[in-house]
This record gives sequence, structure tokens and C-alpha cells, in this order.
Amino acid sequence: MELVTPGLGLVFWMLLSFSILLFILKKFAWKPILQMLKERETSIEKALQSAERAKEEMMRLQADNEKIIQEAKLERDKLIREAREIKEKIVSDAKTEAQAEAQKLLENARHTIQQEKHAAINEIKNQVAEISVQIAEKILRKELAAENKQKEFMNDLLKDVKLN
Repeated sequence: MELVTPGLGLVFWMLLSFSILLFILKKFAWKPILQMLKERETSIEKALQSAERAKEEMMRLQADNEKIIQEAKLERDKLIREAREIKEKIVSDAKTEAQAEAQKLLENARHTIQQEKHAAINEIKNQVAEISVQIAEKILRKELAAENKQKEFMNDLLKDVKLN
């Protein structure tokens, strides 16, 4: 039974050695251990706060990025709309200018055709008059080939002329 129940001397020496060990630990190790635990707790707390701030900063940056992306999309849409308007204006101006140029060319062509038509008509009139004179001349030569016919013709002309 001695094995199960310790002796009084053993308990005394165990208490004494435990008390000395406890005194030494309290004197030299307890404060530094508690200090290290406190520092560790503080550093963990700071790390958690820093992680929370980083998380908030990341969320703020993400919101800023979304805002910037949205603004960029709006700017892009605005630029595309302006480019389309400019393109449509340029195309419209080009069509208007082409139509004006075509109208001007048509007007010039009509004017040129009209001038050429009048010139051709005048030339035909001149040729008809010249041919008529030549025909009349030939007819008169044939008719007035005889001297007595010439005298008759002169008398008829003098009768038609009135003297003042």
C-alpha cells in the first residue's frame, strides 16, 4: 500500500520544490511570459485591425474601380455617339454637295445644249437663206437670160416703186 499512498517526507519535499519552482517562475519567467502573451495579443489585434482596414480599402478601391469603369463606358458611348453624328453629318454634307454639283453640271449641260441648238438653227437658217438666194439667182438668170425679159422685169419693178 505504500506504493499507493505517498510518504509524508516525499509530500514535504515535493511541496517545497514546487514552491521554489513556483517562486523562481514567478520572479523571473511569469512577467516575461505574460508580457510576451500581451504583446502577442496586441500584435494579433493590430494584424486583425490592419486586415480589416485593408479589406475596407480594397472594397473602397473596388467601388472606385467600378465607378471609373462606369465613367469610361459612358465616355466611350459618348465618343461613339459623337463619331456617328459626325459621320452622318459628313455623309449628308457630301450628298448635298454631290447633288449641288450634279445639278450644276446638268444646268451647264442644258445651257450648252441650248446654245448649240441656237447655233445650229442659225447656221441652218443661214444655209437655207444662202441656198434660197442661189436658187433665186439661178431662176432669175434663167428667166432673164433674154434681153427683152430683163426689160419687162425692170418695168414691172418700176411700176411697183412709188415716187415721192
